[in-house]
Amino acid sequence: MALVFTAAVMWSTAGLFVRLLDLDVWTILAWRSLFAAASLAVIAGLRHRGAALSGLLASGPVGLLAIALSTVSIGGYVISLKLTSVANVMVIYATVPLITAGIAWLWMRERIDRRVLVASVIALCGVAVMAGTQTRMLDLAGNAVALIMTLAFGMQLVMARRYRTLDMGPVNAVGALLVALLCLPLMQHDLPGTRDLVVLALFGITTTSVAYSLFMIGGRYIPSGEAGLIGMIDVVLAPFWVWLLFAEDPGAAALLGGALVLAATGYYLWGQRRKAAVD
Repeated sequence: MALVFTAAVMWSTAGLFVRLLDLDVWTILAWRSLFAAASLAVIAGLRHRGAALSGLLASGPVGLLAIALSTVSIGGYVISLKLTSVANVMVIYATVPLITAGIAWLWMRERIDRRVLVASVIALCGVAVMAGTQTRMLDLAGNAVALIMTLAFGMQLVMARRYRTLDMGPVNAVGALLVALLCLPLMQHDLPGTRDLVVLALFGITTTSVAYSLFMIGGRYIPSGEAGLIGMIDVVLAPFWVWLLFAEDPGAAALLGGALVLAATGYYLWGQRRKAAVD
């Protein structure tokens, strides 16, 4: 739970990095993914002493599926934001705990805890309050991408638990590299300034490389629905950091919705603590 929580906190800083960069979305996504791929490759190389790629190739179709899911989940978030509003993406992403628990039940027959269901529904209501907007017909493409991204992330999390010998580090490294290559025709080809490169490097290493690694490692040892629920902390903290450092007022709806998400997560974790104490 600590690893998953730490990953969610790191993800929540994405808005800060975006605010610090005066670049278009494709350039940001490409450079972030490139730095993430490089750092993940270094970590995998140090851990496996050059055998990371051969181990990934030996995984066969499972590894290829994991790479495809990683590519969609890494790149889908920014692409969906390009097509639709942040509010719509947040509402769809809030279904991650329910989707992950459902996939785990279908794929692994992993029992869905009643507390996860209750807390996930409360969290979904909270994010809906934070969004506070109506979906327009023009947002359908963006909403579809956001849903595909959410499904891919949920499947990737379940795969990390189902195939515990599959190292998700090389998987995410290849996935991030593919995202960078896909963005290449759409990005600015001028080299960003030194300051922007430093910010982009920190962006890729923290919110993609380290965060994904921590989340996938932690997700192996707790139920999939629980990992998805704890990851919802990202949605609450993201506007908080921007308010704290850039004085952007989140508004009453965001405060109320964030309180519901925190209450839902606290409700679940408190119940788990009581259960552990009894056991």
